[in-house]
Amino acid sequence: MKRFHIHTHVEDLQASIAFYSKLFAAQPARVESDYAKWMLEDPRVNFAISTRGDKPGIDHLGFQTDTEEELAELKARAEAADMSLLDEGATTCCYARSDKHWVTDPQGIAWEHFHTLGNIPVFSEKDKVQAAPEASACCAPRGKPVGIPVKAGTPCC
Repeated sequence: MKRFHIHTHVEDLQASIAFYSKLFAAQPARVESDYAKWMLEDPRVNFAISTRGDKPGIDHLGFQTDTEEELAELKARAEAADMSLLDEGATTCCYARSDKHWVTDPQGIAWEHFHTLGNIPVFSEKDKVQAAPEASACCAPRGKPVGIPVKAGTPCC
């Protein structure tokens, strides 16, 4: 079964955690110094917020799959629709290890399709070597607000 995913950037993480916890009537499943995530069941949503973006607002949308087969199905659909696809394969981002790819809709909105393989203790393992990890978005491969097309070859987390 798939889970809808929304990632948005916020200015004040603690105020946003308080707001969304009340709105969802649930505490986040994961909280870090720059990130929080709710894994809601009704509706089935992976809702994440972080302070890593350029400006507040929605960064990207997507689908989290429960299996590799579901991820392969989403990839096949994207390829059949002639969507621009950026296949990251195995990667780390948002405190998780995942297999993922990205597509861009006709309006330029980035969609992340991913299957989470496990948690990691850092935002991205690339953070260990990057001088300014706070400048990278999670994890749309463009670091710009929604509406900017995803293009293969641009840096990601």
